[in-house]
Amino acid sequence: MEFKVIDHPLVKHKLTVLRDKDTPSSVFRQLVDELVTLLAYEATRHVRVSPKQIETPIQPMEGETLSAPRPIVIPILRAGLGMLYGMTALLPTAEVGFLGMKRDEKTLAIETYANRLPQDLTDRQVFLVDPMLATGGTLVAAIDYALERGARDVTCICLVAAPEGVKHVEEHVGQRANVTVVVAALDEGLTPEAYIRPGLGDAGDRLYGLVDH
Repeated sequence: MEFKVIDHPLVKHKLTVLRDKDTPSSVFRQLVDELVTLLAYEATRHVRVSPKQIETPIQPMEGETLSAPRPIVIPILRAGLGMLYGMTALLPTAEVGFLGMKRDEKTLAIETYANRLPQDLTDRQVFLVDPMLATGGTLVAAIDYALERGARDVTCICLVAAPEGVKHVEEHVGQRANVTVVVAALDEGLTPEAYIRPGLGDAGDRLYGLVDH
């Protein structure tokens, strides 16, 4: 597994505002869009392309376009949905799938409640998006979904990560596939309740408001 922290002044600035507990939801959502686009620029560095002959207003030339089959972007609901626009702004031709997962706050077990993915992901470049990489359980389950369907090239994009979660993903993935994790920051660790510290709070609640659990 390859792990990347994007070290860029704009990423640090936007993440600092995002972390601030006084940042309202409207600004939070906008910053998530902007951050994801910055992260996606690096995360798609190795997206596959094919040569294509075109004609400019001046002369013919050979350019490059995204290869088939198209990449697929998979937000992990619900918080990952807030990262979808930032990804599709950079990859407008990508297909979009959805995984609905939630963590039991007492047992930390992962429950999958929605799955809208193609049955065959062979040769597809998969981009999983989820704001928080905490214990790693949700991301591991999502990666397994992709690998079980034939994917072997998976890139995970998160805003912040805890070292415990990164280690768990790395140990679980092993050498089974080409998995890359791209984040804006590697935080200090987890609280006893498995929240990232300093983190940015509950990303889903800050994006969409509080809900009854």
